[in-house]
Amino acid sequence: MSKDRIYIFDTTLRDGEQVPGCQLNTEEKVTVAKMLEELGVDVIEAGFPVSSPGDFNSVQEICKAVTEPIICGLTRAKVVDIDCAAQALHFAKRKRIHTGIGASDIHIEYKLKTTREKVLEQAVAAVKYARRFVDDVEFYAEDAGRADQEFLARMVEAVIKAGATVVNIPDTTGYNLPQMFGDKIKYLVNNVPNIDQAIISVHCHNDLGLATANSIAGLMSGARQVEVTINGIGERAGNTALEEVVMIAKSHPHLNLETNIDTTKLFPLSQLVSDMMGMPVQPNKAIVGSNAFAHSSGIHQDGVIKHRENYEIIDPADVGVPESTIVLTARSGRAALRHRLQNLGYPFDKGDMEVIYIRFLELADQKKQVDDQDLHELVNSAESLV
Repeated sequence: MSKDRIYIFDTTLRDGEQVPGCQLNTEEKVTVAKMLEELGVDVIEAGFPVSSPGDFNSVQEICKAVTEPIICGLTRAKVVDIDCAAQALHFAKRKRIHTGIGASDIHIEYKLKTTREKVLEQAVAAVKYARRFVDDVEFYAEDAGRADQEFLARMVEAVIKAGATVVNIPDTTGYNLPQMFGDKIKYLVNNVPNIDQAIISVHCHNDLGLATANSIAGLMSGARQVEVTINGIGERAGNTALEEVVMIAKSHPHLNLETNIDTTKLFPLSQLVSDMMGMPVQPNKAIVGSNAFAHSSGIHQDGVIKHRENYEIIDPADVGVPESTIVLTARSGRAALRHRLQNLGYPFDKGDMEVIYIRFLELADQKKQVDDQDLHELVNSAESLV
């Protein structure tokens, strides 16, 4: 069975940069954009041009620096925003305007203070106006995750008819469960007559820790673009993590989802973004966390040493991590200690290892982690005993 091509829309430089205190300057943004291009993303959302002169300039410079991906600028459904984005995108080889408006009754009543019909009119007008400048217009139905199904379907049908090439169905508040979100995408596939004339995109937030699960549910239900950030950074609890979606697709071939991502560049880019934004990656973060391929339990260590796939479903090299690590702690067993000592040039027979292991446990109880220098000292002090 042929695989379905999934388009990776990276919004690290827009939604990801909305994290308080993590703003990047233009030079840094261009550096990240170039690495995203090397990674193989299909679309780079470079910023929100009307928000500030700095953001406008960054979008403009990214357009000059990057060739392969589509460069996208975010706007509200307002003429002034769209005009600004069109100017910022002038130098892009491939350009897209991403415009939209609230779709849920909560947003319509309390944020926009208007009516459903007026929102539809504004959505259609924004798409038509954006099409004056670019052939590729993406429309976002903000808070689609909480929107009425029938109204959302009407909105999607109307903006596609107006010229939208991509329709973005965001779970803006991270409210949905995977089944709910998947059913929402299926409903649009089955109830929007012209849905085949546009790509369905999903943009999920992580407020309940379900961003990646919801995105995968959306892809399995017919979406073909997924909006993501490096390390899952973004507003509030963050966005869907690029590295998670890509490795889920790669690890589960039966899903028949294929991306253009060079996965060996995931870890280096994760580190770059973390360093530039001053936002450490949590150690237990999937795929790119420092503990993602680290083993400290004796049972796990023994299994990994015997055969990596006993406890690792991903080869570290596939995501750019040099190798798995065996972390020596009080929970480590003899196999891990013997393995590390052999790597340091200290082969011991079974009897000698027992003496060394007892001394190791005494040391490990005193320290959280035993490093190579500790082992050198341990062996030297134990030589008289063995």
